[in-house]
Amino acid sequence: MTTVMISVSCPDHPGLVAAITGCLFDLGVNLGDSSFAMLGAGAEFNSVCELPVGTDAQELGLALHSLDELSGARIDVRPFELDSSHGAMGRITHRVIVSGGDRPGLVARLSEVFGQFQANIVRMDAQRVPEQNLYVTRFSVNIADRAQTCLATITNTAGELGLSCHIEEV
Repeated sequence: MTTVMISVSCPDHPGLVAAITGCLFDLGVNLGDSSFAMLGAGAEFNSVCELPVGTDAQELGLALHSLDELSGARIDVRPFELDSSHGAMGRITHRVIVSGGDRPGLVARLSEVFGQFQANIVRMDAQRVPEQNLYVTRFSVNIADRAQTCLATITNTAGELGLSCHIEEV
């Protein structure tokens, strides 16, 4: 089987994920790690997939381009040449949610702390909630060593920025 990375960027609207994943299912594509996010008024879908024998990246790209829901979308289907399994560093050990007012450098400061402790950020999501003057950042991380010290430093850094921090062990 061939492994590909599918990236779709387009305006967001209801039914988008269903259209993309339905098309992939109809072609016999096996989804691996996948993500979808609304980014402003846009949307982004990414997936590492295995193509069935007899299907190639070009054919898959043409099928996605033919969807009405993806009219005007930027679609990229390319070989995925890395290992599609994440190994031990991809196992999520903690989820960290930091919220409060938006601060310049907020994501950079928190990410630097994880880096200092050799923690791997498996997923990160940040959203501005303007109606509540709120910025929420969610990290799914793998902390192999000194987890309590790392998490205490994250909590202290959030506190220094006037933000709240919620930590969940997985």
